[in-house]
Amino acid sequence: MVQNFSTMWLAFLALAGGLSLLFFGGEMLVAGASRLARRLGMSPLLVGLTVVAFGTSMPEMFVSLAATFQNHADIMIGNVVGSNIANVGLVLGVSALLMPLPVRHSQVYTELYLLLAASLGVAAISWFGVFYRPFGLIFVGALIIYTVQAYRGEAKKNRENGNSPDNSGPSMFKITGQLVVGLAFLAVGSDFFIDGAVDVALHFGVSELVIGLTLAAVGTSLPELASSIAAVRHGEPQILVGNVVGSNLFNLLMVMGVTAVIKPFSFAPEMMVRDLPAMIMFSALLWPIVYYRHGVNRSHGLVMIAGYVCYLLLLV
Repeated sequence: MVQNFSTMWLAFLALAGGLSLLFFGGEMLVAGASRLARRLGMSPLLVGLTVVAFGTSMPEMFVSLAATFQNHADIMIGNVVGSNIANVGLVLGVSALLMPLPVRHSQVYTELYLLLAASLGVAAISWFGVFYRPFGLIFVGALIIYTVQAYRGEAKKNRENGNSPDNSGPSMFKITGQLVVGLAFLAVGSDFFIDGAVDVALHFGVSELVIGLTLAAVGTSLPELASSIAAVRHGEPQILVGNVVGSNLFNLLMVMGVTAVIKPFSFAPEMMVRDLPAMIMFSALLWPIVYYRHGVNRSHGLVMIAGYVCYLLLLV
């Protein structure tokens, strides 16, 4: 009894410590990304879609690789799919309640279509039963092409508009250091949080897939949530939207793609009828909201949170 109490106390301590590191890491990452955007002449939206999205997807990458090497494929898949659902239903929903998020369809239509295509692609691959190495190579290749094209498009736009980088702020060395420290806090904070969350879940006898879809997914989505709240505090809604859309894109193309290249994995049968359709639904939900409403407002945020709560109830 004493040992169980001690273990649970350590688990909750890990949760609290992880949350603290995630908060400070998110603050540093968004502040550094905003300064990087100004210094390189990049739009905050592109920085959110690439730099911040890549950084906040690192916890998913670390957790997925560790789960794969330890032969816990259900935790890996649940982590990615559950994170994408949580990023829209929880992160974007909560952020929209705090602050309306204006963004035009013309600014993110490529990313929204690519995200929906990647989500449908994962669902189609699941019918093969195994995510084979060639599929992983295709996903990673698509991400590389997207990133290069996005940066080239931004550079061309800056040349046409006569925009030039702003070199009046902190040096690149200081900005890079801020980004690295922010990412380190996010990675370590996520690790502490997930260790504590998994210990709590296992104590109550929850399956690995449900752990991946809920606790691990929410845990690895906390960097996105921390970064998004930081973006609200700094008045950078485009970094926030770019972070959510870009992170979901990186989760599918980079995390799943790299994991499959290293070690192909199989899908649990229930995912094809419950979790993958939910992921596609949340991904598809963004398109009409951005297209017709030019952004995400508080009513959309309520719908997203309600949808996420319904999904959790479905898991229960």
